[in-house]
Amino acid sequence: MNVYLEVYGCTANKGDASLILGLLKENYYNIVKHIEDADVLIILTCTVIGTTEQRMLSRLRAFHETGKKIVVAGCMASIQTSLIKSIIPDAMILPPQYSHHIIGLLNDKKVSFTEKNKTVFSKCFDGLNAPISIAEGCMFSCSYCITSLARGELKSYPINEIIKDINAALKQGCKEIQLTAQDTSSYGLDTNQNLGYLLSSISKINSDFRIRVGMMNPFTALKNLDSIINGYNDPKIYKFLHIPMQSGDNDILNKMDRKYTVDDFLIIVEKFRKNYPDITISTDIIAGFPSETDEQFNHTIDVIRDVRPDIVNITRFSARPNTKAKEINNRIPTHIAKKRSKLLTNICSDISKENNKRHIGKKYNILITEKGKNDTFVGRNENYKPVVLREKINLGNFTNVIIEEATSTYLVGRLI
Repeated sequence: MNVYLEVYGCTANKGDASLILGLLKENYYNIVKHIEDADVLIILTCTVIGTTEQRMLSRLRAFHETGKKIVVAGCMASIQTSLIKSIIPDAMILPPQYSHHIIGLLNDKKVSFTEKNKTVFSKCFDGLNAPISIAEGCMFSCSYCITSLARGELKSYPINEIIKDINAALKQGCKEIQLTAQDTSSYGLDTNQNLGYLLSSISKINSDFRIRVGMMNPFTALKNLDSIINGYNDPKIYKFLHIPMQSGDNDILNKMDRKYTVDDFLIIVEKFRKNYPDITISTDIIAGFPSETDEQFNHTIDVIRDVRPDIVNITRFSARPNTKAKEINNRIPTHIAKKRSKLLTNICSDISKENNKRHIGKKYNILITEKGKNDTFVGRNENYKPVVLREKINLGNFTNVIIEEATSTYLVGRLI
C-alpha cells in the first residue's frame, strides 16, 4: 500500500511523524512523495493559532477531494474531531498520544487506543536532524493554550529508552538531536527525574553529534535550574536557550496562567548567561493579549530592550476554542495588535542584527545541516547560530569557519 505523509507544526509533531514513518516502513508500507501516487493520505495537523487552523482546514478539503483514504493525526485529531468530520466524514482519527496505533488504524478502523511510551517504537528519520520526544503532555495549562488540551498530562519517558532512540537515530546518520516536549524543563517532574540529569546522560553517548534542547517554561525551569545549567556544560549541547517570556507585565502573565513573574524570567536568563556568556537566547511574545494596555505592552518592550534576546517569536493573540483566554473580556482590536506586533518586530530585528555583528571575525567549528538558497550550505555553530557558506561542503560534516558578515537572522562564514 502506498502512503503519503504531510507534517505541520512543532518539533513534537515531527517526532510523531518519524514514529509513524518507522512503523509504516517496518510493516512494508511504501512511502510516496506525491499525493496522486498514494492509496492513503496521512496529515499531522497543528492548531496552535487561528491562521494555522485555517490552513489545516484548507488542506483537509484538498485531501477530501482526492477521494482517497485519509488519516488525520496531530493536535486537531485530539480536540477538534467534529471539525475534521465536518469536512471529511469518513476520516480516520489518530490523536498524538496514540500515534503508535497507525498500523492497526489502517487495518481496522475500530482500534482500541491505549497509550504507550513513544520511545519504544521504531523511528525513521529523514535527514540529519532527529526530533526525539522526551515527554508527552504538560503539567499545567496556560489560559490561551490549546496544545495542552490536545496532548494531555505530563508523561516523561525513561532515560534508557530516550538514549536507545538517540542511538537509533545516530545509526541512521543523524547528526543533530532535537530534544522535544511541550515543555522540556518539566521533564521528570512526574518521575523524580530532571532535565539536567537527562542531558548529562545523553552527553555520555560516544559519538560525534550535537544536541538542541527544546522550549522550557520558566516556571518549571526554576525547579531544577542549577541542574539544567550544569547539564548544558558538555560541548555536544548547543548553547541555545528557548525560554518564552510571553509578556513583560506580571498582570498579563497572571491572566495567562503562566505561574512565573518577569523577575523569574530575568533570573533564568542571567544565570545561563553567567555560565555561558555567548548563549543564544530565544523567547516568545504574545502581542495583544486580551485587556493588555499600551503601558503593559511597553513593559514588554522595556524587558526586550534590557534582555536583548537573539531570537523573538512574536505572535498576535489568537483565541482558541475551549481555552480560558477565549472568555476574557476587553479583546484588543486587530489593528492595535498588528501595530504592536510590527513595532516589536522592528525592535527585535535591530537587536538581533546588533547581536550577530559581534560574531564577525570569530572562528567556529560548525555542523553542516542543510542546503541553503542559491547553492549555499548552512551550518550551526556552538550557539546554534545559522552560518551560511558559499563554498561547497558535504552535509553532516564538521568544519572550521570564520564569520565575515552578519544579518538579523544568520551569519555568513568562510571556510578556513
